[in-house]
Amino acid sequence: MPATFTYPGLYVEEVPSGVHPIVGASTSDTAFVDYFPRGPVGVATRVTSLEEFQRSFGTQDAQSEASYAVPLYFQNGGQVAWIVRVVPAANPAVATRMLTGGSPAQDALRVNAANPGAWGSHVEVAAVQTVPADASGKTFNLFVRERVPEGGGSRVVATETYRNLTMAVGTAGYAVGVINDGSTLVNVAEPTNTPGRVPTLAAPGPSGDPPDSAWQALSTISDPTVIDATTHQAVTGFANALQTGLAALDRIDPFRFNLLCLPATAVLGANDAKATLDAAIAYAAGKRAFLVVDPPPGLADAAAMQTFLLGATAPAPSPNAAIYFPRLSVSDQLAAGRLREVGPSGVVAGVYARTDSTRGTWKAPAGIDATLSGAVPAKGLNDADSGRLNPLGINALRTFPVIGPVVWGARTLFGADQRASEWKYVPVRRMALYIENSLVGGLNWVVFEPNDEPLWAQIRLNVGAFMQDLFRQGAFQGTTPREAYLVKCDRTTTTQSDVDKGIVNILVGFAPLKPAEFVVIRIQQLAGQSQS
Repeated sequence: MPATFTYPGLYVEEVPSGVHPIVGASTSDTAFVDYFPRGPVGVATRVTSLEEFQRSFGTQDAQSEASYAVPLYFQNGGQVAWIVRVVPAANPAVATRMLTGGSPAQDALRVNAANPGAWGSHVEVAAVQTVPADASGKTFNLFVRERVPEGGGSRVVATETYRNLTMAVGTAGYAVGVINDGSTLVNVAEPTNTPGRVPTLAAPGPSGDPPDSAWQALSTISDPTVIDATTHQAVTGFANALQTGLAALDRIDPFRFNLLCLPATAVLGANDAKATLDAAIAYAAGKRAFLVVDPPPGLADAAAMQTFLLGATAPAPSPNAAIYFPRLSVSDQLAAGRLREVGPSGVVAGVYARTDSTRGTWKAPAGIDATLSGAVPAKGLNDADSGRLNPLGINALRTFPVIGPVVWGARTLFGADQRASEWKYVPVRRMALYIENSLVGGLNWVVFEPNDEPLWAQIRLNVGAFMQDLFRQGAFQGTTPREAYLVKCDRTTTTQSDVDKGIVNILVGFAPLKPAEFVVIRIQQLAGQSQS
């Protein structure tokens, strides 16, 4: 209210509406946990394009299943990926080089590759005099490049330049601070026994760049992160690393992931793969996320896949996971374009993302619109095969004339006919997860508010508005809001005992759209009648 009324006329008062709009959560941000040839270890890194992924984690690598899956994810419609690089080695080696300086020469600056792996052996550094030369000899330029073998020679794929550096702590050009803050190729450290020493400097070339003789390669190391599928200890260690790597996704707040892919399970033994997938299923359920499961390699046909899913090494049934068969064939750049078999999780996650953006989470990511790009099923399936797989909750990947390869199934790992589960279908389960995540994120303001009817009314208003918007988009069954969804928050859901305990209960229900798996067309012939 205005403090005083001093003149006849109209007074304006702004009244808070009490509306806290609920914004829909993400639906298809996808996490990949796997071995990669390079990149930060045990940290979830957000990437939004194939180019960004390859800059940080490298291109295709024969040991990395996800190095094939992530490009297929983006190619098929994926937009946001969280990448977690894991390694089976406890202390993976990092390529390094000690630059020396002074007379007699002593350690001056240790240069390490930015992260573990043999890729660091391709990094070279050069310490060069500044231009014009510093008479005191206390400033220098440091050049860094990554040069990879190619066609009998080599090619520079990345360069970095740091000018007017010093070894004086606290100065703006202090080499350790400048390089470690800016470099994606290396990090540096001063030796503890000879701090402040400037590296030996080469005279610059005509353009100020290092002469060829000034470049020094980091140490040559083998890759300790490579997975040796023939050694049980290495495979088991990698399975443990995958499970441990999931914890990196705990630290991405305020972001969240919605889909989880573990292509690396293909290189694990049957028991290790099951343990890893079961841990991932439990983890995804706790995060209100959905796991896309790859079938193991070597399954000859639909009957073999059926036997696998009914066997002891199959992943645990779960409404928060789905499995797809068969595996896919892709062109392998590392093998002159010959076909390589890969898991379908990356492609399928991309199809999920594309369907979410074009049709909505409530639309099954399957059918003639759910085409696969960049990959084809490694084995052909027919209607009889689908009839064998579908009742068990196994989603087929089929190829049809003209249309091409498509996703031809939309059931969860809880979708076997015998279970008769309410979470039988992928879009129904994912729609529920979307609503849950949206409401959890949009109702944080409720915490610590007075727990009484004014609060409950605001909750009903905000949640109702969110559900009404979904209803208008066609996300639910029913022709009226009453038929489509329910929002209750009042004395019938929150008793006085709940109030005394600081609890407010909100009941939200919805009538989900379910995919039309079986379309029956009845044809009747009208004999003896002319059609006009």
